[in-house]
Formats: sequence, structure tokens, C-alpha cells
Amino acid sequence: MSKNPQSSLRIWVIACGIVCLLLLMLAMAGVFRRHIIDPDETVEPPSRGHEPAQTAYAEVRRIMEHYEAVGTVRPLTETNIEAQITARILDISVRPGEKVSIDQILIVLDGRELQARLDQAQQGLLSAKARREQGRQAVKAALAIRDQAESAFKRVKVYFESEAATSQDYERAEATFLQATAGLKQAEDGLREAMAGVRQADKVVEQARIGLGYTQIKAPEEGEVVRRLAEPGDLAWPGKPIVTLQTRGTLRLEAVVREGLIHRITPGSNLRVMITALGKSLKGRVDEIVPSADPMTRTFLVKVSLPREQDLYPGMFGRLLVPLDEEAVVTVPQKAVTRIGQLEIVSVKENGQWRQIYVRTGRNINGHWCEILSGLQGGELVALGRDSHG
Repeated sequence: MSKNPQSSLRIWVIACGIVCLLLLMLAMAGVFRRHIIDPDETVEPPSRGHEPAQTAYAEVRRIMEHYEAVGTVRPLTETNIEAQITARILDISVRPGEKVSIDQILIVLDGRELQARLDQAQQGLLSAKARREQGRQAVKAALAIRDQAESAFKRVKVYFESEAATSQDYERAEATFLQATAGLKQAEDGLREAMAGVRQADKVVEQARIGLGYTQIKAPEEGEVVRRLAEPGDLAWPGKPIVTLQTRGTLRLEAVVREGLIHRITPGSNLRVMITALGKSLKGRVDEIVPSADPMTRTFLVKVSLPREQDLYPGMFGRLLVPLDEEAVVTVPQKAVTRIGQLEIVSVKENGQWRQIYVRTGRNINGHWCEILSGLQGGELVALGRDSHG
């Protein structure tokens, strides 16, 4: 008697279902999970035939705790280059990223109108000088006439006193002398007016020359171009920035410090600054503490000058380390810690045997030591280097 094919298929399906159900129950029970090790659990390393090449002791150190005040690297000065006159831009000789030297020509404006004003002012100055020269000649002529009239008057006066001249002759000589004196005074007044005209014309020329000088805008100091805000052909006027310069070599960190810690910072003191992008710790000097807190955030702005650093640029993120209080921490050399995935392992010698202890690390101290948050108490002998761990 042959078996029914449908019956056999049903039996195989039921059997496979039972097996899958058993596997699922075993998986939920954790049979297939790897052994999970607690942070402080220790395991024996594989047997080794030699001691570690280098060892050290876990030490309890007192280190300074710091508050990290976030900030931004900024230039010491940032200058907006603007026009002093209203004129069309003919040329801008720099672009962002270029370094400039002091008195370097950055921008050239259209100065044709100002040049015409200067030419006109110079012609006016020449005319004023000519009038001054005419005034001087007039004074000389009037002075000669006055001297001649004075001599004649003195002679007639002597003759009149000796009764050799009539009173009519005396009065005529006196009138001529007074008229010549008045003419001299009038000529001197004209000369003073002409000299004043020369001074006024000279000022007009100077103003025109200064205005023409504004058509060439120069760099006020050494720096680097940050932004170019206009192009040739644009109209420039006072108050409109054309180029922005910053002091490339002199940078500082501007950090915000909460009001409860501002008493720990004094102008002139040296503090450490962490530049995240560079992975460096720099020594900075506190230049300024803005003496007014932000009423919204209750923080003070602190400006710290930074040393020259080749890869340091304005706009970078930084942290100002404000010292707080000392605290005791357990430390080991960085070579003592081995990382396997997310696990951190230290080999410790206990009772003459090397054992692996799983620890949790914290801060990097001075680039050589590592803070141990849990797993060690201090005083343990630890192995250094990858070869010391199984």
C-alpha cells in the first residue's frame, strides 16, 4: 500500500515548524549569545611564558579641573575699507585670501571730475598770486609817492616857519602828504586782501588735491583680504564697504564665560586654549574682559590673544580652559590601555598573576596619561604596550 504524497508533505512541514520554534525559543533564552562581561569583571589572559617588557603603576594624581568656555577665533582687528567720496569704481586689485602690505593700493575710483576741480583750483591760485604781486607793486608805488610828499611837506613847513612860504603853500603840501598817506594805506589794504586770496586759493587747491587722493584707496595696515563686496563699475560712496581686511598674524579667542566664574579670570593672566580643528592646546593671554554681562545668558565676553600658528584661522572653534579646583584622579600611562571595539582593557598583576581588567577611561592628561574612571583604585602594577595583553 503506497503512502499518500500529500500526507508526507504535511508531515515534513510540521517537523520543520517544530524545529524552527525550538530554535526561536533557544535564541530568546540566550543560548546563542556570547558571554557578556561586566565593566569590573576580570578574566585570565592566555598563558604566556614571559613577563611584560615594560610596566608602570597606576597613580593617584591631583589635577586641576577646568571649565570649558566655548568661543571663536577672531582677528585682533577687522577693517571695512570704504570710499571717502562718491565715485565710480574703476579697479579693485585684490581678492579674498590675498595678503596686503601697508599703503598698498587696493581700489581705484574715477577721478576725472576731481582732477578738473584741481586744475580749476590751481588756475585760481595762479590768479590770486598775480593779484598779490600787483598789490605789492602798488604798495611800492604808493610808498614812493608818500615819501616824496612827506619830504615836500617838511620843506614847505620849514619855509613857512621862516616866512619864506605862504600859508597857502603849506596847506597845499600838507594836503598832498595826507593824500599820499591815504593812498599808501589803500594799497596796503589791497595787498592784504590779495594775500588772503592766495591763502584761500591755496586751501581750495589742497582740498581738491586731497579729494583726488581719495580716488586711490590704500591698505591702512598689513593684513589679509576677507571679503570683496563690490566690483569695478559699481558706485562707491562713504559708508559702503568695498573690501574687508583683517590682521592675519594676530588672532585671539573670544569666549563667553558664565558670571559665576568671571572672578577666576584676570587681565594679563595666561590660560590654556583648546583648538578643536587642530587638536592643539595653545597658551593664551587674557587681553580684555568686557565689563558688562549679557542679561540674557548671564555671561561675560573674554578676549584672549593667541600665539602665531600656521594653521590657525579666524572663525575656528575653540575652548577657553578656566581653572576651577584640584581633584584626585587615578591615572595610567596611555600605553597601558588596549581598546578592542568599545572595550578598554588594562593588564594588572595580582597575586603574582597577570589579569585583564575592563576599565572606563576619561580625560587625556598632558598627552601621556589617561584618566581611569572605573576599574582601578591606584597603586596597581600595570603592563605597558600591546604585547603585555593577551
